[in-house]
Amino acid sequence: MLLLTVVAIVFVAALVHSTLGFGTALVAMPLLVTVLDVNVATPLVGLTMLTTIALLLVGSWRDLDLRSALHLLVASIPGIPVGLLILRFAHQDVFKAGLGILLITVGLYNLRTSVLPRLRHIGWAHAFGFVSGVLGGAYNVNAAPVAVYGILRRWPPEYFKATLQGYFLPSTLLIVASHGLAGLWTGNVIGFYLPAVPAVILAVVLGRFIGARIAPDRFQRVLYTALLAFGVMLLVSPLLSPVN
Repeated sequence: MLLLTVVAIVFVAALVHSTLGFGTALVAMPLLVTVLDVNVATPLVGLTMLTTIALLLVGSWRDLDLRSALHLLVASIPGIPVGLLILRFAHQDVFKAGLGILLITVGLYNLRTSVLPRLRHIGWAHAFGFVSGVLGGAYNVNAAPVAVYGILRRWPPEYFKATLQGYFLPSTLLIVASHGLAGLWTGNVIGFYLPAVPAVILAVVLGRFIGARIAPDRFQRVLYTALLAFGVMLLVSPLLSPVN
């Protein structure tokens, strides 16, 4: 029963990611930590993200802005070890609640006003990339800062999705490797990951189909609504009954 629950959560998370271009960890982590220890859920989501991203890039690499992806990646590298320290020593509920409030604020503000600034200079990638590395190392939620960056840069849908995957692939490789070096890869983690791989493949196929049918002029609003929903999930997840 536990395995089926984990596979179902992974499927939904990969479906959201493949539809919007991000979201695996933002969906999976708040749900998985209710049934798994965080030190199992974190490396499991890392491996799931890596699989989803690789599959998505196969069909979208031509839309990738390599320069933007590299700026985000270089800035994220020093943030990863900071995130690992948070994972080891910080209070996870406080961490999740703070991130949830931030995402809710960004989502609500733009849905109500639609006047968030447009970032025109690529230098902003350094700040967003560093924060992404910190959140990725700590809780696998490296998507949130770079998704907000892409939104504020006003990237069109296919450009947004492909460029995020271009950043996510090497950064997630680094995060997954850091989990291994930190001793988080265990037989338990692999035992959940391998049965979930077919579900991830199916989710990517369905997600690409759904995402292609979201009109470009509605995509930004869908993204802000998703950020709001992800924020709510992170905020309420500490209220759920976590695994002991």
